[in-house]
Amino acid sequence: MNEKNTGRLIAIGDIHGCLAALHAVLAAIDPTPADTIVTLGDYVDRGPDSCGVLETLIGLRLKTEFVPLLGNHDEMLLSICRGRSELLADWLMFGGDETLASYDTITPVDVWPSHLTFLDGCRIFYEAEHHLFVHGNYRANEPLDRQPREVLIWESLKRHVPGQHFSGKTAILGHTAQKSGEVLDLGHLKCIDTWCYGDGWLTAMDVLSGQVWQADKRGKRRV
Repeated sequence: MNEKNTGRLIAIGDIHGCLAALHAVLAAIDPTPADTIVTLGDYVDRGPDSCGVLETLIGLRLKTEFVPLLGNHDEMLLSICRGRSELLADWLMFGGDETLASYDTITPVDVWPSHLTFLDGCRIFYEAEHHLFVHGNYRANEPLDRQPREVLIWESLKRHVPGQHFSGKTAILGHTAQKSGEVLDLGHLKCIDTWCYGDGWLTAMDVLSGQVWQADKRGKRRV
């Protein structure tokens, strides 16, 4: 599904375990089977209910065309659950403890297998007719399928702000928290991570019309 379809093309920024915000935004969007929703990754860590967020996203497939991307926090959770125990201490410092608490456990062994399967199936980029979507960053002069995984998932805009992608497509990104609560709009690039787990918002944007929906971590809509 792409921009030639009659449905909306909606991106949702970094959720980080903020289930109330996700529910509020989805209720406002009211997805239909004609829509395409692209979530930009970082579903887990820092917020109070990573387990609930993943379960909600899995259910979203029944309502709309759903394209989930993988974020760096999601990749770290997968790596730890696959035996990379040396990453555990760092992960706990950056919000992993909240993720484990949402599963009522102190060990990654108890993370639900269905949730790991979901994360394992997430893409690292998505392209539509006039837009490209990645979690972290991109290189302007290379096709997305030839770019380093580390750039697409891990690299912040604080390290490098790319120019217009050679395809001419507008880039929609997450990962780099905009603590102002406002979307970073550079024209050729829009970052919609607006710091939901902090004092900002979860942002959803219809990239075709420009309509924006936002809710805070308590589920209060921004008006």
